[in-house]
Amino acid sequence: MTSRAATLDALRSTIVACRRCPELRRYCADVASRGKPEFAGQSYWGRPLPGLGDADARLLIVGLAPAAHGGNRTGRMFTGDGSAAWLARALYRAGFATLPSSVKVGDGFALRDAFITAALRCAPPLNKPTLRQMANCAPFMRAELEVLQHLRVAVALGKIAFDTLLARLRERGFEVPVPRPKFGHGLELSLAWAGRKHPLTLLTSYHPSRQNTNTGKLTQQMLDEVFMRARALLETQGQRAVAAHNR
Repeated sequence: MTSRAATLDALRSTIVACRRCPELRRYCADVASRGKPEFAGQSYWGRPLPGLGDADARLLIVGLAPAAHGGNRTGRMFTGDGSAAWLARALYRAGFATLPSSVKVGDGFALRDAFITAALRCAPPLNKPTLRQMANCAPFMRAELEVLQHLRVAVALGKIAFDTLLARLRERGFEVPVPRPKFGHGLELSLAWAGRKHPLTLLTSYHPSRQNTNTGKLTQQMLDEVFMRARALLETQGQRAVAAHNR
């Protein structure tokens, strides 16, 4: 195991054990104890969720938070709910996942060259985290970005993910435009950093929540196109790297 992979494993353990927001821990535990008729007999995870993926990933995906009966139940980011179904299909079609579905731990779903994280690691009531809760969680994404040294493309799913990621990237020295761009689906920003040879391309999408997918605000094709664009960017960068090496 590389030192970066070991650091990521240690960070995962720290996240799972986090109790910085007692009210969120109580809420997640309560959801886990009550469950949902649809999942009767299933044991819930009911704890903070670490990121999913490996330290060499070139694609970063940022969401809002675990779903109460999705990640909070299954113990894996974007797994076991409607948003997970939409995201898994898009990732698979773009070559970033082994399967087109993410249902439960041990189902064979795994990321390829990608890492999924979230602005908040616990399911918040009504999917509305407070500023204090977001601040408490911020060190985890900071630590992940320290480990993920090969990132070339990032996809922010929703406005909160977009704002959070831009804040973390600015802290790391990336040149974030001022004023900050207004969030919208299909944005593409190239963010330079003096400490990196290559810029980071930030893509945006509406979050694949039922609020967006059931109303048609986000279609599967729209989401697929975002990740196909991420794939195209990575392939182009790879080709440039090979050409530069062969000169």
